[in-house]
Formats: sequence, C-alpha cells, structure tokens
Amino acid sequence: MKIEVTETHGVTLLMLANDRLDAHNSDLVKGRLRDVFESGAKDVVVDLSEVRFIDSSGLGAMVSGFKNAVSHHGRLVLSGLQTQPRSMFDLTRLTRVFDIYENAEAALGSFAGQ
Repeated sequence: MKIEVTETHGVTLLMLANDRLDAHNSDLVKGRLRDVFESGAKDVVVDLSEVRFIDSSGLGAMVSGFKNAVSHHGRLVLSGLQTQPRSMFDLTRLTRVFDIYENAEAALGSFAGQ
C-alpha cells in the first residue's frame, strides 16, 4: 500500500492509495500513524477516498491511530468514506468515535480556528 503523507497549515494528511484496507496492509497503516504522532503531529486527517473495502483489521488500524492521537493530545479525523467502509463504521458504531468528513478539504477545514 502506498501512503502519501503531506502537511497543510500544520495538519498532516495521510492519503491511503489502495482500494483495500485489510489484514494484508493494516499493520503498515497502523505503524505509519504511530510514527506520525510520535514525530510530533497533533492534527491528522486520514483520507480513505480510494479505499473501497475495509475489514476488522483495517478498523483496528484506525482505532489504534485514534488512540495514538489521544495519547499525544492530538486529533485524528477521517474523510472520503465510500459505501462499504462507511457501512462498517456504521455497523460497529465507530461513527460515534470518529469525526468523519465528506472529503479531505472539509476534514482539513475542520481544524481551522482551533
């Protein structure tokens, strides 16, 4: 999986460039999120707009990232959830945990004025 990391106005954006987030690549995503927070990032957006399928391992990677955000006094939000990933977040009620935005621009904008 290719993970593009950029920074815009102090917010780190992780773009997951793969159509699946599952047991085959969730450890990579989990590790990258951990590294981002350990390097000092506080505000992070994970753009899932290219991810068409997510399984429990992928959900676990997002929860791990959320826990890293909390432990580093930061914030992790998600953007661009397609139909199946959105259904998984709804089914597991993780929509109550994560702030989820329609697209990366809206997610990045959510940090303005903090």
